[in-house]
Amino acid sequence: MGTEEQGLGGDLRLGGRSVARVGFGMGSLGRTEDSAASRDRGVSVLRQAFDDGVRIFDTAHFYGAGHANSLLAEAFAGNRDEVVVATKAGARATPEGPAPMTAAQHPDELRASVEDNLATLASDYVDIVYLRRMDFRPGLVVEEDQMVNLEDQLAELIALREEGKVRGIGLSHVRKEQVEAALPAGIVAVQNIYNLLDRRDEGLLELCRDHDAAWIPYFPLGGGGSFFGLPRVVDDPVVIEIAHAMGVTPQQVGMAWLLEHSPNTAVISGTSNPDHLRENLSAGRISLDAEAMRRLDTRHVAGD
Repeated sequence: MGTEEQGLGGDLRLGGRSVARVGFGMGSLGRTEDSAASRDRGVSVLRQAFDDGVRIFDTAHFYGAGHANSLLAEAFAGNRDEVVVATKAGARATPEGPAPMTAAQHPDELRASVEDNLATLASDYVDIVYLRRMDFRPGLVVEEDQMVNLEDQLAELIALREEGKVRGIGLSHVRKEQVEAALPAGIVAVQNIYNLLDRRDEGLLELCRDHDAAWIPYFPLGGGGSFFGLPRVVDDPVVIEIAHAMGVTPQQVGMAWLLEHSPNTAVISGTSNPDHLRENLSAGRISLDAEAMRRLDTRHVAGD
């Protein structure tokens, strides 16, 4: 076992481009305070990620009610076309509520969400918009007045794509049958909960691979706090043992397993700390040998 100079996990096709398979998630930066010093640190981390080869930046307008997007806008004002910005529609921020977001599933709300993203990103297009459904737990489940047909939602996103405001359509928090129904719309990526210890969507991953759609899981290391309560990959004893033997961190092992497990997978991990950024990106250069993969492949808890 060891590390290889293979870039950030190799490349995959996303948004019509070939990009490194290790990306940057904006959730952490979206939660930082919006002060001058904090903004400078956030923009610096984003530019460092770009300089180190990251091209996928995963965001949402409801991350800090536009704060995460505004950091991206500042960081890449001069080279917007060099990055793939993936955002989400289907929810809106509720900064004063018990949860940071609430459902906004109707077609007009999806359009409004895209427009909000364009405004805070200071861009006339987004590379990918994930339709974030809320049909099942864990996470928020919509009330009856927010139950909307998938077909109506896709029709609105297709219209936005035809207008040039959206370049690619993705799906998030969806079931396999929903992805199958949506494939004719040209789905480029899917985001569901998936990690070493939670593989309930293995069949969906395989469907995406068979149809050249990127698989970009959220909570790639489990966790998610009390709201989601997922097993934490970094606490798994086999992960810890392998990490110790390799001289790397459990987080790096968990991310490296995802990249090794399927070639259509990209790993998104965010931080506001430059040192943590380097640690995350180094996961894309870790090579797990056959014995390590065999041991890790037996570790799934959910989806047995």
